[in-house]
Order: sequence, then structure tokens, then C-alpha cells
Amino acid sequence: MKKGKLLIMLIGAFLLLNTNVMSQATASAPASATIVTPIGITKMVDMNFGNIAVKGTAGTVVLSTAGVRTPSGGVTLPATAGTVAAASFTVSGEGAYTYSITLPTSLTISDAAATPNTMTIDAFTSNPSGTGALTAGSQVLTVGATLNVGANQVTGAYTNATGFDVTVNYN
Repeated sequence: MKKGKLLIMLIGAFLLLNTNVMSQATASAPASATIVTPIGITKMVDMNFGNIAVKGTAGTVVLSTAGVRTPSGGVTLPATAGTVAAASFTVSGEGAYTYSITLPTSLTISDAAATPNTMTIDAFTSNPSGTGALTAGSQVLTVGATLNVGANQVTGAYTNATGFDVTVNYN
């Protein structure tokens, strides 16, 4: 009888252990990744506000993304415009992707004087504005801004050799 009980207990223990093993299940999931073309930006045209005159009152020149200038305050635009251009960039990357555009807040330009005279450029705008789309893998991005001219701004050429940054990132 003792052997019978022991045998039944061993069989019962085996069945309990076996039940736990049978209650488990396993599934597999594949993993994958896709490498896309990195986003890039190349400067094509520098921003240039052209020739400007000031009449003793501060003012501004708004340069649109289409390269059109609008003066205000004491600023006038001479008949000889000089070189006028909105900045232009080519954004390239994966076709049909969208991207965000980050523009600078301001930029200081100065003349070549020993004690440089300066003007500030701000209110940067872009076309497209805020977000672009890489139809067929590229898009032209133009940038305009506002030039702030002082009341007695000294004559001369004003530049910023380091330029300004336009940043693009995939959405």
C-alpha cells in the first residue's frame, strides 16, 4: 500500500509539473529597420538688401522671401538697387518626407571701420514657412528678413562673414 501511495504521489507531482510547462506559449516577432536618405541643406544664394539710403530718421527694409524690398521710416531705396536677393537654399532628402525649418532670431552686420558700425537683421521668414515637403526628394527654401537701419547710419558696405544658420530636420 505504501508503494502504491508513493507511486500515486509521484505521478501526481509529475502531472502538476507538466501542467505548468504546458501552460506556457512562445511567439516570435521579426525586427526591421529602414535607412532613409539623410536630410541636407545647401546654400545657393546669399541674402542681400541692396543699396539703401537713410534720411536722418531710423527705419527698416523688409526683404520678402521673393526678394522684394519694402522700406519704412527714414529709409529710401535708390533707383540703382544694387544686388537684391532673398537667401536661397536647396533642401534634399527622402522623397515625400516633411521637415521642420528653424530660422535665427537676429543677426548683426557691420562695416569695416576700426570701431565697426552695425545694423541688426531680425524677423526672419521663410518660404515654405515652418514646415517643408520634399516632393521628389528636394525643395527650394527662400529666406527673407527685416534690416533695422539707424537714423544716422554711416555709409558703407555692411556684412557678416559667418552668415546665419538655417536648420532643417525631418518631422
